[in-house]
Amino acid sequence: MSESSDAVTVVVYSNSADLRAQVRTAVGRRPSPDSPRIDWVECAHYDEVVHQLDMGGLDLVILDGEAQPTGGMGLARQFKYEIDDCPPLVVLVARKDDGWLASWSLADAVISRPLDPVDAAAVVAEQLRNRSSGIPVAR
Repeated sequence: MSESSDAVTVVVYSNSADLRAQVRTAVGRRPSPDSPRIDWVECAHYDEVVHQLDMGGLDLVILDGEAQPTGGMGLARQFKYEIDDCPPLVVLVARKDDGWLASWSLADAVISRPLDPVDAAAVVAEQLRNRSSGIPVAR
C-alpha cells in the first residue's frame, strides 16, 4: 500500500459517471475492518488512467470492461505487459459468465455486475491485502 498506512489510492476507470459512483458506493471508504481508508481517483478516459499510472503511488486500479471507446480488459492486458510493479487490476464485467474474458486480460480479480456491495468490498480488500503483503500480481 502507499507509504501512509492510513490511506490507499484506488483508481476507478469508466466512461460512465454512474458506474464510477456505483463502484465507490459498493466498496465504500473502508472495504473491511483491516483495510485502510480509500482515496478514490476517478478516470473517465484512457489517457487519464495512463497519467495516474505514470505518476505512481497507486494501490489498486478498477477498470470497466465495457468502457467506451477503450475497454478495461484491453487496458488491463496492456498495463500488465508494459508496467513494472503494476498495481493489482480488477476488471468489472457485465455478467458473471464474462469472468473468463477477464482471465485473458491478466486481471488480478473480477467483479461482476450488477454490483454486490459485499462481494465488491471483499474483492477490493483482498487485493489491497495482497498488495500490502507483497504478493506478486499476475503476469
